[in-house]
Amino acid sequence: MPTTRRFHQLDVFTATPLLGNPLAVVHSAHDLDESTMAAFARWTNLSETTFLLPPIDPRADYRVRIFTPGGELPFAGHPTLGSCAAWLDAGGVPYDEAEVIQECGVGLVRIRRIGARLAFAAPPLRRTGPLDQPLIARIARGIGIEPAMITHHQWVDNGPEWCAVMLPSAAAVRALRPDYAQLAGLKLGVVGPCGLDEDTAFEVRAFVPGYGPDEDPVTGSLNAGIAQWLIGAGLAPSQYVAAQGSALGRAGRIHVDSDGDTVWIGGDVVVCVRGEVTI
Repeated sequence: MPTTRRFHQLDVFTATPLLGNPLAVVHSAHDLDESTMAAFARWTNLSETTFLLPPIDPRADYRVRIFTPGGELPFAGHPTLGSCAAWLDAGGVPYDEAEVIQECGVGLVRIRRIGARLAFAAPPLRRTGPLDQPLIARIARGIGIEPAMITHHQWVDNGPEWCAVMLPSAAAVRALRPDYAQLAGLKLGVVGPCGLDEDTAFEVRAFVPGYGPDEDPVTGSLNAGIAQWLIGAGLAPSQYVAAQGSALGRAGRIHVDSDGDTVWIGGDVVVCVRGEVTI
């Protein structure tokens, strides 16, 4: 029997509606089965849709399941911030005033409030290390460049199986015209340093053909992995702001802050829709 539930649609990694990455959030989803969640995520046709449930771990404030139109993810960044914002907007009160604790497929994720902005603690990388040469050659073909343009590369997998490459400049990243057939099955991040006259340190793009939209507008999990890689390798300062989404007409901003052993990935979240959905 369909039930009416609270529903939010939010824009994440932006303070201005319509310039970030949208997220749909369904509350009180404890009685929905996996096939229904997957069907609803396909219906919204957003890069991710999340479902809020009571936590299993007593240390968590809530539990979230994250779906793309192509399937479930154990972790994703913009759904983490957006789900937390929706939970708080619906009256959620965390056990600890300093942090919200989210339970998801990778375990517990800490989220802190910095003024109006939220930031999550980047989960540990499940896979790291350089990419092999056949994969680098495939990526170069897929994004239409010579392999020599890839200045650095790394696995940055924190759940969604991201790999990443660095190009010489943000302009080179913005100019990419990918061949999605060549990239099919990959989850690829591309990053390039911005010029001194720009207000951000890096430009990022995320290509995910076959999992939903071929290019994700603004991607928290990818930026979390890239930040751990770049800061750890001395390729980025401990604090910086990355831009993402300009190729799609968005203006996402990801705020990175390395605090001791923890990398925090922050962004603004705005509520665009408050209402109900019957599922």
